[in-house]
Amino acid sequence: MITKAIGLMSGTSLDGLDLCLAEFEKTENSWQFVIIEAETISYPEKWENYLKNSIHLSAQNLLALNSDYGFYLGEKVNDFIRTKKISDIDLIASHGHTVFHQPQRKFTQQIGDGRAIKLLTSIPVVYDFRTQDVLMGGNGAPLVPIGDELLFSEYDACLNLGGFSNISFKKSGKRIAFDICPVNIVLNKISKDLGKNFDENGDLARKGNIDLDLLEKLNNLEFYDQQHPKSLGIEFCNQNIFPLLENVDSLTALATFTEHAAVQISKISNENHLKKVLFTGGGTYNFFLIEKIRSKTSAEIIIPEKTIIDFKEALIFAFMGVLRMNNEINVLSSATGSSNDHSSGIIA
Repeated sequence: MITKAIGLMSGTSLDGLDLCLAEFEKTENSWQFVIIEAETISYPEKWENYLKNSIHLSAQNLLALNSDYGFYLGEKVNDFIRTKKISDIDLIASHGHTVFHQPQRKFTQQIGDGRAIKLLTSIPVVYDFRTQDVLMGGNGAPLVPIGDELLFSEYDACLNLGGFSNISFKKSGKRIAFDICPVNIVLNKISKDLGKNFDENGDLARKGNIDLDLLEKLNNLEFYDQQHPKSLGIEFCNQNIFPLLENVDSLTALATFTEHAAVQISKISNENHLKKVLFTGGGTYNFFLIEKIRSKTSAEIIIPEKTIIDFKEALIFAFMGVLRMNNEINVLSSATGSSNDHSSGIIA
């Protein structure tokens, strides 16, 4: 049976809302997928500011934003359906936008109420994929390894370069996954100090000089010595990264942080003897960063077609929604550290 699902993903780097319509079919115990339509919608300045400042809102205003953003997502799905002339959609799977992520305190919050999406679209919605895992003692992240395992198993590892970089691969027969380091969430912030939304191709970082003292401080952050499973949130950057970059020239900061990301990513690849690694996410277009990583690792770095680069996460959330509707496992405890594999997400 073929299931048509739309996946919605809003990343921490606030570069827009990803919508991906795909068909999924299980044949002889293996899953196949086809991406039919996909689009990224840039946030209007108003919404970018709402989401950026959501961490500072009062409880009441955050609850209001949760509803408002849910209706916003519903509107965008309806626009997507209308302009792409889509029909017969079985479900929508929405990641929402992360405001808080503190699994050690047993909470994580992705806003965008799925019930609001359903009210506007009249399509079943799966949302809030992370909370159950956190309550079960997991990190609530990364979640995409289930898709890496079932949809992209031909690669030794799958690495996403988004707001944060994360990786998943098999070790001793189990798929493990963890966040490696911040990437675009830091590079985009520095780029904005230079009047750019992001460092296109890594050209700005290429002009800067590496500050070796700063690089050493970044590489010595305690997180990098922790064992997996582990995950990162904006809180890590606010506490550990941004204070180090405060009085540093922007080009120097870009060059140094790009080097730092390349060091951390290649270190993981080399330590685990990875041979064939699929790279996706917006950071894949940062050619300077990719050059740096390639120069530091012997792994073959595979850059796929643009649709997979841009929409793999939204695709996998659509897939997670399909699994949830079938009551099948969609979160791997070997990746998140929770007490057991489970089927997560609220169905509206």
